[in-house]
Amino acid sequence: MSARTGILLVVSGPSGSGKTTLCRRLANSGEAHYSISCTTRAPRPGEEHGKDYHFLSKEEFHQKLEAREFLEHAVVHGNLYGSLRSEVVSHLRAGTDVVMDIDVQGAGQVRACDDSDIRGAFTDLFVMPPSSEELRTRLSDRGTDSEDTIDLRMANALEEMRSWKVYTYLLVSSTREQDYAKFQALVTAERLRVSRITAS
Repeated sequence: MSARTGILLVVSGPSGSGKTTLCRRLANSGEAHYSISCTTRAPRPGEEHGKDYHFLSKEEFHQKLEAREFLEHAVVHGNLYGSLRSEVVSHLRAGTDVVMDIDVQGAGQVRACDDSDIRGAFTDLFVMPPSSEELRTRLSDRGTDSEDTIDLRMANALEEMRSWKVYTYLLVSSTREQDYAKFQALVTAERLRVSRITAS
């Protein structure tokens, strides 16, 4: 037994559920590669191109779409989002774990992908906020969105939360530390799967 193939951990959940924090923390600790998504939305204060997102114009996004460079893509809150194949497949083949923070539309596309590298590596997690009241508090505490935007995100969140049953794992959010401990446990269990071991 010498090595294993990489895990593709797709993480979904409504805005404010804590999914991005979990994925970023795992990547920042050197445990996985964070797949940086493309988006046509404007950067929020403090966000950097190539670090938080690849910020593209609609024209650039459609060019990549036509060139079949996206593993998945979706329209979210009126903006285009997509994950580049180049951010995922090469890392999996090298035995590096990849985390993807994407919405339920995108997760469905990755789940249905017929690429053997993707299918063999895939697992998914839905992060559920503890309550709708707590979710609104988290969104409001960001201080980056208007009340109208928060209302839209809440409406979309309630719709997204109906999809949790199609995921392999469910994490109901509590504190950041408890959430991350459970997240790490999931990753550890997936690394121990016999199907991921490449025999020498």
